Amino acid sequence: MNKAPFLLAGMITAGSDSGQPRSSRADPDGRPRTGTRLIYRFSRLRAFACYNLAPLMVRQVRLGLIQMRCGPTPDENLDKALQRIREAASDGAQLICLQELFRTQYFPQREDASFFDLAEPVPGPTTRVLCPVAQELGVALAASVFERRAPGIYHNTAVLIDVDGTITGTYRKMHIPDDPYFYEKFYFTPGDLGFQSHTSSVGNIGLLVCWDQWFPEAARLTALRGAQILIYPTAIGWLQGETAEVCQAQHSAWETIQRGHAVANGIFVAAVNRVGVEGKLDFWGQSFVCDPFGRILVKGAADREETLIVECDFTRIEETRRNWPFLRDRRIEAYGGISVRFSDSSQE
Repeated sequence: MNKAPFLLAGMITAGSDSGQPRSSRADPDGRPRTGTRLIYRFSRLRAFACYNLAPLMVRQVRLGLIQMRCGPTPDENLDKALQRIREAASDGAQLICLQELFRTQYFPQREDASFFDLAEPVPGPTTRVLCPVAQELGVALAASVFERRAPGIYHNTAVLIDVDGTITGTYRKMHIPDDPYFYEKFYFTPGDLGFQSHTSSVGNIGLLVCWDQWFPEAARLTALRGAQILIYPTAIGWLQGETAEVCQAQHSAWETIQRGHAVANGIFVAAVNRVGVEGKLDFWGQSFVCDPFGRILVKGAADREETLIVECDFTRIEETRRNWPFLRDRRIEAYGGISVRFSDSSQE
């Protein structure tokens, strides 16, 4: 029997007649509870109640995106991220997302074997810090890690940490770029965990990473697994020296294709990007969240750190799919050709 709703009722009735919690009750250690502490405990208990209920009963989530600059010292970047996580939680965020490889500057701008020393196992040092913070604050976290899986095998990995401090989802980046100053194939083995939807107390969460943004197949397969939100930790920017016209076109394409994923699949999409100049790259920030209709709900600046917080109402998924039933009208029996690299006329 699930006791969480009954525990919730008990916490609610512990308040005064005015609806405010009583501060005279004592903790087991004898210290009085302040109103703030009791509200905080209620918030955490509410999160655990949601965790024990069916994920489809989660009707909305308050999403937070942390867009930040990264310096050369990994521990300082981690400390900054932790401070921003706490601030976002205090502002009501329930699911807080960090950018791609948030602990370091974007090292794949060159091929240098010494950068493999930045990698770590999962679970490992980063998750050992983040998991207790998630549990303490009663929030879920989506975080990016440079994963050392085995000697010579490294992944660009995203993890989902639930409100109880456990890792409830892991995704290894499937699409690995190799472009000027984005030499990721030197560092990252393509992922082998497939496209997944991770069940959590804040909903069904799909994790994808940066270059995956350009592939509609990744978004579709993740949505078909039941994801209500696609989250893309990202590190994308302009190459210094590009013309303004090219820069504008690149950003527009990046934003447009992700809004298209939202529309085509009838789900929320969130991209959280870094900001600032690192080496030859000017990371363009502009993190955003769009709804199942492709409408941008919130968007960050291109030139400064920001924490974006927005409410995602999951009832919009049902509403949108009823009116635009793209999943219903798919002709799945006709898509066999999608599994080939290219359909040469000589092979038809």
